[in-house]
Amino acid sequence: MRRLVGIDEAGRGALAGPVVAAAVIFPTAGKYSKIKDSKQMRPKDRWDQARLIRESAPAWAIAMASVEEIDQLNIHQASLLA
Repeated sequence: MRRLVGIDEAGRGALAGPVVAAAVIFPTAGKYSKIKDSKQMRPKDRWDQARLIRESAPAWAIAMASVEEIDQLNIHQASLLA
């Protein structure tokens, strides 16, 4: 079975706060076809798709690098850590 991996990070451009990274693995066809850039989705649709991923995707993960880790490592290395 072919699978698709989606990854994204948030917080690299922020002046304060953590950097967060997320990844999801899912089959290339089927019920995940409505997932797209979250900035282009209505809030309710984002919540619905997030629930779908949490409940049925074969694998997903969310990780964070703290402000202290960003200060210690630099933003690039902290993004890789997350």
